[in-house]
Amino acid sequence: MSVAVVILNYNGRKFLSDFLPIVLENTQDAAIYVADNGSSDDSLALLASNFPSVSVLSWAENLGYAGGYNFALGQIKADYFVLMNSDIAPRKNWLQPLVAYFEANPLVAAAQPFLLDYQKPEYFEYAGAAGGFWDSYGYPFCRGRLFDTLEKNEGQYKTSSVNWASGACLMVRAEIFHKVGGLDAYLFAHMEEIDLCWRMQRAGYAIAAVAESEVLHVGGGTLNKENPFKTYLNFRNNLILLYKNLEPSKRFSTIFVRMILDGIAGMKFLTEGKLGSFLAILKAHYGFYRYLFFETKSSSVQKNWINSYTGNILVDYFLRGKKKFNQIKF
Repeated sequence: MSVAVVILNYNGRKFLSDFLPIVLENTQDAAIYVADNGSSDDSLALLASNFPSVSVLSWAENLGYAGGYNFALGQIKADYFVLMNSDIAPRKNWLQPLVAYFEANPLVAAAQPFLLDYQKPEYFEYAGAAGGFWDSYGYPFCRGRLFDTLEKNEGQYKTSSVNWASGACLMVRAEIFHKVGGLDAYLFAHMEEIDLCWRMQRAGYAIAAVAESEVLHVGGGTLNKENPFKTYLNFRNNLILLYKNLEPSKRFSTIFVRMILDGIAGMKFLTEGKLGSFLAILKAHYGFYRYLFFETKSSSVQKNWINSYTGNILVDYFLRGKKKFNQIKF
């Protein structure tokens, strides 16, 4: 049994300097790789001078999160891959519980540790918390995080099956990762791990979040939440993953409603003076149409149709005042 921890880096010299020593100190029985995604800073020089024990892969062009990991993992041989952001500080003994869970559950294809906030470690972190789900219109949410409401980690969530595991720190069974075609490189970044987990479940496998494993995450290290490009990717990619993974009888009606909700979100941005975010949503819809007519490919996974939360998380959160995951009735 072999594990490769692969950190995808793009102009992240400071994060590598700050967090790679923690990864090395707290990670046993795994090979550590940094895959440099066309950085223009001095990340490679730092790795050569300060971290000679770390294996480095590099290429000239930024391929995005999805394309970068596909390229890197195609060159690495291991039974398990851990896709780890450069702004992750794993706690001691974080890896062993993940490996043990995979070994005890052969149908699990992907799993995450619990993600905690680097600045406030007693709280869950936005990008995955204690494992994710999506609602009837594709809006993702997590145990421990609904929209911007982050819960304190008080042991209320246990190791469990979930519908998606966070790409900030994602362990996958290598054979299954390759079997389902890896990450969708067209998505570039954002939502690609949800698409991967959805396809893995459609192929008959399970996804989990493992409470006994914890890592701290800074979040927003590459694109902050107000960046219009991030808004564009989130809105475009969410429509694409719905189109790819919903059963045909629900596909177009769901996407139609979702696009109306996107329009409402766009008007909200406009009234708040966030013209860049408003335009990003318009661009995202155009990008979805472009995907629909020019980029769609047949899926190689089985045609299992996977449901998550069948309610509407927008109504639950904004109208019914449900701010915590355990207030939602599945």
